Amino acid sequence: MSEPGAPAAGDKAPRLQDRVLGGMRWGRLLEPLGFVKVLEWLFAIFAFGACGSFSGETGATVKCNGETKEMSAISVQFGYPFRLYQIPFEMPDCEGESETRTLHLVGDFSAPAEFFVTLGVFSFLYTMAALVLYLRFHSLYGENKKLPFVDFCVTVCFAFFWLVAAAAWGKGLSDVKAATRPSSLIASMSVCQGQDVVCNAGATPAMGLANISVLFGFINFLLWAGNCWFVFKETAWHVQAAPRDSVAEQGAIDKQ
Repeated sequence: MSEPGAPAAGDKAPRLQDRVLGGMRWGRLLEPLGFVKVLEWLFAIFAFGACGSFSGETGATVKCNGETKEMSAISVQFGYPFRLYQIPFEMPDCEGESETRTLHLVGDFSAPAEFFVTLGVFSFLYTMAALVLYLRFHSLYGENKKLPFVDFCVTVCFAFFWLVAAAAWGKGLSDVKAATRPSSLIASMSVCQGQDVVCNAGATPAMGLANISVLFGFINFLLWAGNCWFVFKETAWHVQAAPRDSVAEQGAIDKQ
């Protein structure tokens, strides 16, 4: 039996948890530097989640000549990472030589999409680590002059990369829309060039989620670009410039 005043074995986990969470200064989330980092963390999730989880459907209908021929419906599923040239679909053969022929969509837009999603994942990981450092080890963040400088340089790089990624993915998305619209699908099928063959548009892709991902990309750029100022205020450059300004202002007052 354990003594009355001895701590129970199960109390070690709560005490360790209390030590970790007790040292977190949650009030710093209300400061600009902490608040903007939380927004960066959230919108990074929104950006790579919206792009990486997108899937769409396009289609067309083909009616061959002759009364015995039935209408054939073609449905093509596509999505991230948008390697359209790897997505097959079956085209009916109206000449009767075979039942169907296998074709593929046209285009490869994986580069801007994967760069966009990868940047979002790295932004999510970096902001999460920066928040832990800022909330739990803020004294280290303030005493070590290199940490604010590194944070500033990384923030500038992420702001630049988000601008490039959002613009590139926006252009890539417009190309994806052009390649997956039903009219492009009909134009790629040789059977639709035949006489007495009627091809009509089928399912039109719903690109709302993909459009939102581009919007989230530009929002991330604005957040990271705006956060450059708040991170810069923590660096030694700003700390050294502030006393110089105050000394200059005091000298001007003394001359008056």
